[in-house]
Amino acid sequence: MLNPPPPVNLDGLHPTGYNRRRKHAAEAARGGKPMKACILMGSPRKTGNTAALLEPFREELEHRGTETETVWLYDREIRPCVACRSCQRDWTIFGCPQRDDGQALFDLVLGSELVVLATPIYAWYCTPPMKALLDRLVYGMNKYYGEAKGPALWAGKAMALLMTCGYPAEKGCDLFEEGMRRYCRHSRLRYLGAHVERHLGYGTVFMDGEKEDRARLFAWEVMKRI
Repeated sequence: MLNPPPPVNLDGLHPTGYNRRRKHAAEAARGGKPMKACILMGSPRKTGNTAALLEPFREELEHRGTETETVWLYDREIRPCVACRSCQRDWTIFGCPQRDDGQALFDLVLGSELVVLATPIYAWYCTPPMKALLDRLVYGMNKYYGEAKGPALWAGKAMALLMTCGYPAEKGCDLFEEGMRRYCRHSRLRYLGAHVERHLGYGTVFMDGEKEDRARLFAWEVMKRI
């Protein structure tokens, strides 16, 4: 269950001493390559609340040596799943016959170790293009739905949530967070947690120093859990 934001303690946030050695050890295990994170951005507003919250989170990931790529989903063509099950015929590829940006997004996610869903909450769930993509990925990645059960192509990858909403977290974001917990279990993904910040209403300032610090702290916690 989502809880109110905890007090922020940034002591040791940046990778010095033990943290730097841990970072270098992780890179060595990947053959010296930095970890890749794809950030799927569900907001339609480039300068909105979710974008403001994402920036320090993304900066902290990069500060800790992670290579990030942010995709603005409203800028992509993502058609809804039509349950044709064509994607279940070949267990090695995406296999969706729709000619849109689904294949490119599949490739990006499959090539990343961390998937971050950044979204405002609309009617207790993520925004429409993110929901459409999640529907397409749960079929294209998970070869469970054909005549025989196949693998989850993205098994073992990590997922984290970054959300903004106008209600208290436990009343505004809980349904999406629980849905993604189940989504991750079903898909054999490692769920690393969620961070949410509340907007108190139009005419108020959303972003402040404390929210920025909490976003950075969440990025640090995500990196520790991977």
